[in-house]
Amino acid sequence: MMNEQIKRFSENPILSPMDLVPSRPGLEIACLLNPGVFRFQGKVWMIIRVAERPKQEPGIISFPVLKDGGMEIISIEENDPELIADDPRVIRYKGMDYLTTLSHLRLVCSEDGVHFYQPEGFPLLLGEGKNETFGIEDCRVAQIDDTYYLTYTAVSVHGVGVGLRTTKNWKTFEKHGMIISPHNKDCAIFEEKINGKFYALHRPSSVDLGGNYIWLAESPDGIHWGNHQCIIKTRKHQWDSKRVGAGAAPIRTAQGWLEIYHGANEKHQYCLGAFLMDLADPSKVLAQTEYPIMVPTTDYEINGFFGEVVFTNGHLVNGDELTLYYGAADEFVCGAKFSIQEILGALKWL
Repeated sequence: MMNEQIKRFSENPILSPMDLVPSRPGLEIACLLNPGVFRFQGKVWMIIRVAERPKQEPGIISFPVLKDGGMEIISIEENDPELIADDPRVIRYKGMDYLTTLSHLRLVCSEDGVHFYQPEGFPLLLGEGKNETFGIEDCRVAQIDDTYYLTYTAVSVHGVGVGLRTTKNWKTFEKHGMIISPHNKDCAIFEEKINGKFYALHRPSSVDLGGNYIWLAESPDGIHWGNHQCIIKTRKHQWDSKRVGAGAAPIRTAQGWLEIYHGANEKHQYCLGAFLMDLADPSKVLAQTEYPIMVPTTDYEINGFFGEVVFTNGHLVNGDELTLYYGAADEFVCGAKFSIQEILGALKWL
């Protein structure tokens, strides 16, 4: 394990729900989660998942959903016999699944990469259309030439899939709809083409046959994806035994494409690990960490909306220094620094 090499920001958490203002009256911010990260106009930017809900009243669970361009608040009594509410993130009511919060994406920026604020003149990214009625989540940002590719989780009663929007200026966005159908998430596009093709990691989910594994896909244009190949599976009795999923865009190193990924066990504890793909053919996995490179250990990682979670889908690279921005306990945004060489040294070659 590499915990002794991690340099968590002394300022952690760098953003908490109280630091931002709800998107509209009557709502409260329950959690800040899992930011995508990029550089723009000489600053460090994060696009944060902001999860909101109505202020909760005793004995009642209230949550918002998007409907016909507006918002509807659904309220259910906690003692309703048709309510299953044993997970703070998802409830089941009358045979239907709902999220307890509604997420949108919000931009914040920083001159020093530590102290972030919400700039004026940049829009909130909201769910739009029938496939995003439960909101949009966990945006990953890949910059290729002058275009930023935003892959995010689109959630609705139809399921969980991968949406795509692109932008050059972060004020106007081209919407490409759902590029990978449900059930799928954790989509990270490589930040350069390989042999003229776009590549991306993604994570289909299976509850019966197969599992929650990381797949690789390729595309001629970054929008239409095919030639899907399963490259990383869960490992029995290990820290990533229940599910795995990609973090941010893979990092080019001399040894191969380095990917930071998350894994969870049967207790829903989320840790981070790494694997390495061949530079010319990323379907070839060369190495993988046997143990996590980051485990939830601090109070803000263990205690929160959904505890014992470290989850990343955004980072910055500066030489050997990897600055990882991550969600902690499904409530806070934090930062930590790693040595890329130390992560490579922790890999076990296959």
